[in-house]
Amino acid sequence: MPTTLEAIDALCARIGFDKPRAKAVARALTDAGRLPAGGPGKSPELDAEHVVDIVIGCSVDAPLRAIADSVAAYRAMTPGGANLDGAPASIDTAGRALDIWADIAIHGDAALLRREQIEMISNWPEIAIHSTGSASRFREIGALASHWAETGHRKSTTINGAALVDALRELFTEIK
Repeated sequence: MPTTLEAIDALCARIGFDKPRAKAVARALTDAGRLPAGGPGKSPELDAEHVVDIVIGCSVDAPLRAIADSVAAYRAMTPGGANLDGAPASIDTAGRALDIWADIAIHGDAALLRREQIEMISNWPEIAIHSTGSASRFREIGALASHWAETGHRKSTTINGAALVDALRELFTEIK
């Protein structure tokens, strides 16, 4: 299990996040209880879900004081903004979809994931996972995923699937 610093180093090297900002995001998530804090003389150990939280936190354009709330909001988004009350458990939120994506990247055949792109839109809360020829869009409940939520330019961070796969495998596999 990687430490917070190892996760930050891998994400910054592979994806290109700004290291001081990534450290500040991880600190904000730790202070909010979203990442483990470790103990005296023991570095915190992260699971893949924690690394996904760091990726989301570094990708959204939010002030540090709002990072934990932003990560929670992005994780809670639903496919196309649908209300999932009474829906089958197989329909997942954006957070669960990204956790499954990370699990496949670590333990499965990640060849198809390498071609995907994960886009975090900052103007309005949205995550789009672009596969070959299609996109899965996650929005807050009630939002229309096929419409722009604001006028003006769209601001987003696009994460290359191959870079994220490489970072996750570097962190969670024995063969490096």
